[in-house]
Amino acid sequence: MKIVLAGSVSFSRHTLERLLAHGANVAGVLGLDPSASNGVSDYSNLEEVAAAANVPYRSYVKINAPEIVEQVRAWAPDLMFVVGLSQLVHDDIMNIPPMGSIGFHPTRLPEGRGRAPVAWLTWDAKPGAATFFVLEKEADAGAIFVQEPYDVPHGSYAEDVIAAVRAAIDRGLDRWLPKLLAGEWNPVPQDEALASFWGKRAAEDGWIDWMKPADEIARLVRTASHPYPGAYTYLRGRKLMIWRARVVDLPFRGVPGRVLHTDSEGFLVQTGDGVLKVEQHELTGDAPGRVAVGMRLGFVVEDEIAKLRERLAVIEEKLGSHDATGKPPKAAKDL
Repeated sequence: MKIVLAGSVSFSRHTLERLLAHGANVAGVLGLDPSASNGVSDYSNLEEVAAAANVPYRSYVKINAPEIVEQVRAWAPDLMFVVGLSQLVHDDIMNIPPMGSIGFHPTRLPEGRGRAPVAWLTWDAKPGAATFFVLEKEADAGAIFVQEPYDVPHGSYAEDVIAAVRAAIDRGLDRWLPKLLAGEWNPVPQDEALASFWGKRAAEDGWIDWMKPADEIARLVRTASHPYPGAYTYLRGRKLMIWRARVVDLPFRGVPGRVLHTDSEGFLVQTGDGVLKVEQHELTGDAPGRVAVGMRLGFVVEDEIAKLRERLAVIEEKLGSHDATGKPPKAAKDL
């Protein structure tokens, strides 16, 4: 059985490593080119694994590009694994292997089909499962070969969940691959009545609203933390990334967003309900800066609008009372 694997993240790498460990005949590997990895969280370069195993390798930027389709045809696989791609694979590639293609999703399918599964699992702190299934046109809807569960304890960060998924991949594949390589093919259809769907999360979804309760902000920090873009706020116009934080029960009280206390382990911030201890942060930009007691995190929207109006008035005054034609300029629209 000739197998091709396509992927771009650590889940792809673990799957490839288990295939090789079980003696699978891997005929080729498609890996996302590093030049296209910007914005791909948990990116992994599969070329290293392929080279170490003397397996043919081809990088791609667009998985459905004609030259990639031709490469897969040239490898002539019987089966293809598609693991950890944010790009949908079209029929041109999916239908090349006569046995079919196998996809992967880290939830207990049919629950949690769709986007950002690790982030949503982290947010909900609910169990997941490393699931390998028949790849079909509809995302994450194919019949299931193996589903290896794992726990997501309360307080887990995104990187903790990713580590749990990797371990579950190893367990699930060690249990199932010998059967697959022996020719067994008996996937179990999903129950459509139990299907649920999760939507995309983007970098801007990491914005912190300090009026929210402390426990909700802490969940956001855990969800958006490494290897994802991070939860963030602003400090005097500069972006402040918050990578680790927890709720604390201390006798402090203040205005939401105001820094209450600092020490060698971080700083305390008042939220809409409760106090948050920020344990790891990063202030963007080249200029030095620090968080100090009394500073206000985030922006006060009405104050910022007022400042913009003042600046606009100064600009209009500098432009003069007449334009190049000698006519008075039209009045600016109210902001």
